[in-house]
Amino acid sequence: MSASRRSGTTDELGPDEPEPGREGSDGSDLLAALLDGMDAALCALDADGTVTHWNREAERILGWTAAEAVGRAGFAGWAVRSADAEEVETRLMAAMDAPGRQVNEFALLTKDGGRVLVRTQSAAVRGPDGKPAGIYCAFSEVHAQIDLERSIALSEALLEDASWGVVLVDADLRPAVVNAHAARALGAGRTSVLGRPLGELLAQGVEELESALTHVLAEGAPPAPAELWVSVRTPEGERRRCWRSGFVRLASPLAEEPVPLGVGWLFQDVTESRQGEQEAALLRFRAQQLHRAARAAAECEDPAEAATVHLDFALAGFADHALIDRVADGGEDADRVRLVRIAATPSGAPGPSRLAGRAGLPVRYGEGHPAVQCVERAGTVRAGVGSMGAEAARAWALSRQWPADAVHALCTVLRSRGRTLGAVTFLRAAGRNAFERSDAMYAEDVAAHIASALDLSALVPRDH
Repeated sequence: MSASRRSGTTDELGPDEPEPGREGSDGSDLLAALLDGMDAALCALDADGTVTHWNREAERILGWTAAEAVGRAGFAGWAVRSADAEEVETRLMAAMDAPGRQVNEFALLTKDGGRVLVRTQSAAVRGPDGKPAGIYCAFSEVHAQIDLERSIALSEALLEDASWGVVLVDADLRPAVVNAHAARALGAGRTSVLGRPLGELLAQGVEELESALTHVLAEGAPPAPAELWVSVRTPEGERRRCWRSGFVRLASPLAEEPVPLGVGWLFQDVTESRQGEQEAALLRFRAQQLHRAARAAAECEDPAEAATVHLDFALAGFADHALIDRVADGGEDADRVRLVRIAATPSGAPGPSRLAGRAGLPVRYGEGHPAVQCVERAGTVRAGVGSMGAEAARAWALSRQWPADAVHALCTVLRSRGRTLGAVTFLRAAGRNAFERSDAMYAEDVAAHIASALDLSALVPRDH
């Protein structure tokens, strides 16, 4: 070791006599050199607790040189606080009577007065007679060990107990590790999602997610979380969810150059709050549209034109097509509801609604048509193509006298002062959601404004 306390006789030797213990001295020097080259700090104490060995790593950690350490009786007052010395030495020396190695953690003192938390492994040293002659002690700073243990504990907590989803995605963008929360969010078991392409788990939003993961692999984590709307494939069908997602790039700490291991993806489900915000924003927008429409319609001299103004304002962000049908005169079959088209959006390019129906010719609506049902029930009727193919959906729309691309319909009755005036129909093309209850409420508000305008128009018979 760097220094050792040796004992021996002081008898003078003759010139031809070999020095006693020379071979042992050479072995001790070799052992000292080997121990000095080790990364672990090493020291030894004899049976009385006196320091007999102290290597260079011990010097580096605590600052005390071998010359300063060897020969001291215990650690009190220099390597350990006096108040802690008795407990430390008792626990260390207990290794003399215990089998195997004893592991302890102590706070030692550095030469400059600092404190270092170390983890020790101590064991008994046996003499030639087999009896304990002292102990050796290997110790190292435990900051790195504690940091590692904390990292492992954090990883295990994230993967087991976290209330948000944690997915480790490999460099091929496939899940390698999934915690329980993420597995539930993906609608599958923790092992069943491993190694599968994300496209098998998500019906929509997978392109945006994979783009984000690819960016993180190449450039690193983004500065802020991202909100991703996805549709999750489940046995019950697709579920639309909004996940607030954070990403971190994973690289091997063992390589000199960063080697990408994948991406850590953490997410929380914020669907309900985002849907609430969207609904509130939509209500504000629709209220503003109704207000703007009322102001614009007030400047129209023709009541029928005022009705189309309300229709045009209502279309923004709500539907792709719209049309207004009025109740026709009785004629020969007074018991049957007949409707005349008086306004509709252009069938080709976008533009303002156009007035029609001056000739008073009824639209060829078949029995059970949604607009006819709407008038008969004096309420709102919703209709849609469901799961039809493209050609069947086109035929469905054309048979109802609607534009060919219409797949969702919402018909609302027009009533004013207790009289049924007709119906207004809103249509959505493929790629948009079906009309919901909140849409029906908005359509009824729009219909009330249109009915008020039509009640003043000559296009509506006064006897209905």
